[in-house]
Amino acid sequence: MTGKDEAELSRLMRAAIAGDERAYADFLRRTAALVRGFIRRKIVQGGVDPEDVVQETLLAIHVKRHTWRQDLPVLPWVYAIARFKLIDAFRRRGRRIEIEIDEIAETFAEPEAETVSGRDINRALDGLPPAQRSVVSSVSVEGRSIGETAAKFGISETAVRVSLHRGLAAIAKRFGAKQFGRAKQFRRE
Repeated sequence: MTGKDEAELSRLMRAAIAGDERAYADFLRRTAALVRGFIRRKIVQGGVDPEDVVQETLLAIHVKRHTWRQDLPVLPWVYAIARFKLIDAFRRRGRRIEIEIDEIAETFAEPEAETVSGRDINRALDGLPPAQRSVVSSVSVEGRSIGETAAKFGISETAVRVSLHRGLAAIAKRFGAKQFGRAKQFRRE
């Protein structure tokens, strides 16, 4: 930026403080371009969005424009504000490194579904009374909802819930809580 540019920005800022809205808009437009270049040169590593810092700087200039001494050049004042806003942005970021989730998504293992063989399911269901066996099979094996199961067997949803709970508890007691106690749905291999 030349001395002529500095003089023009100072003139625009003085006019803006005096109430000239066009001069202020022109000052902000020109200042944004200068600050944008300054900030982009200072940010060498990701994690801080240069445009956010530019916007925060322009907002600070707007709020603090009355603090600029009109007998001094405006650019050192503008760059000081930009520098402080950049420091604030780095402080907010801290020492964390931000990585887009799309860059590492394929490294996450998909959870494996717990599967039980058809023989194991039949063995577990065989020990239940016929009504409980039908309810447990409908909800846990076939994947029907409580409402669908109630409609299928012509009983209330409460009766389905009670029968399902008792049936799963009986299976858990018979085969051990580790294998079936927490499983509310069985999947065939």
